[in-house]
Amino acid sequence: MYRRILVAFDGSPESRLAVDECAHLITVSGREIHLVCVVHDPSPYLLAGEFVPEPALAVDRSRMEADLKEAANRLTERGFSVTTHLEDGEPVDVISKLCERLGIDLLIVGHRRSKKFAFRWWRGSIDSMLIERVRCSILIAGDTPPT
Repeated sequence: MYRRILVAFDGSPESRLAVDECAHLITVSGREIHLVCVVHDPSPYLLAGEFVPEPALAVDRSRMEADLKEAANRLTERGFSVTTHLEDGEPVDVISKLCERLGIDLLIVGHRRSKKFAFRWWRGSIDSMLIERVRCSILIAGDTPPT
């Protein structure tokens, strides 16, 4: 049984599916649910010569914080004990280190299926990189197929 669960959340529809997938789990005494939202490090933009103003980063961070709180409330209402983590950095690095540090048994992520296969193959995806980096089970939440 999964005791420590980490849900990767970025406010996207796919990450909301991951939260919904977590909500389908049975509440169990002692189960820990962790929600993590990673705010991308702006340094790649700065290296490329683009300037990212500090107020824009603050607005993005406060928006993500509000979305994270809303997602945590949805799980808390269902009886789960939830801890939130708002982190800065590269998502794959942050999530894999958090899985290790917290002793996570199950990682739940949403997956965007609308990308073309060639694009996924060329650029890679966060999902596929996480599979290589984490040592726990991974549940990939997705839309139900249209009927």
